Amino acid sequence: MLIFPNCKINIGLQILNKRIDGYHAIETLLVPIKYLCDIIEIKESKTFEFRCTGIDSTYIYPNNLCVKAYNLLKQAYCLPLVSIYLHKRIPIGAGLGGGSADAAFSLLLLNKLFKLNLDNKELKRFAQKLGSDCAFFIENKTALGIDKGDVISPIDVPILNDKYIYIIKPSIHIKTAKAYELVKPAMPDIMLRELITLPIESWKDAVINDFEKIMFVKHPELQIIKTMLFQQGAIYASMSGSGSSVYGIFKEKPLVNKNFPADYFQWIGKL
Repeated sequence: MLIFPNCKINIGLQILNKRIDGYHAIETLLVPIKYLCDIIEIKESKTFEFRCTGIDSTYIYPNNLCVKAYNLLKQAYCLPLVSIYLHKRIPIGAGLGGGSADAAFSLLLLNKLFKLNLDNKELKRFAQKLGSDCAFFIENKTALGIDKGDVISPIDVPILNDKYIYIIKPSIHIKTAKAYELVKPAMPDIMLRELITLPIESWKDAVINDFEKIMFVKHPELQIIKTMLFQQGAIYASMSGSGSSVYGIFKEKPLVNKNFPADYFQWIGKL
């Protein structure tokens, strides 16, 4: 049985404060990118097996989030042994939530494969144990993420309809935990939920990803990518999550920019 976990982008990411549990409280708009997907196949097997191919597959360890999702449900429901095959098309260390999507979609696939009859509320509880972004991918709809990013409230943002997105990831791998160690939380004057109601042409100077402050200094090429996206006609551009992907939102389908190095990951599609 196959499933196709898609990635997401963050539009705005406010890092508000550090919680007593060591995590950070945030507010961010999570938007699924339905056409940039990994592929997962899970089937019952006589022995447990995990295989990974595709982009960045050398970074994938045997105990990855697909395996953790399986082990979580196996412990709760005594699942039989399975063979898991993951083909990566979403780059990792990119702020695109590829690993979180793989975890959540593994839960969805195992639920269907073994007829566990878990509803989305129950699946979200399992997903929250796997990572902050994982619960978002159970519903897989545009939503406001608060607390650790794992408290999800679906929201309609019609201004994004019929827009195109251009995602660029340089050959930089950023670990989210390390990025949070470097960031300085601060309460904004205006919360993101209000800022995203502004016309999209106003987002450039108002809707900010707080990770950019540190990552653009640490990796100046990220700032260069963002600038080039605006020069190419983007109505909004930002780093996604803690990076290192940078995206631009366009009214018309953009052309691939051939000025970027050959080892950059580039993807253009519909929002």
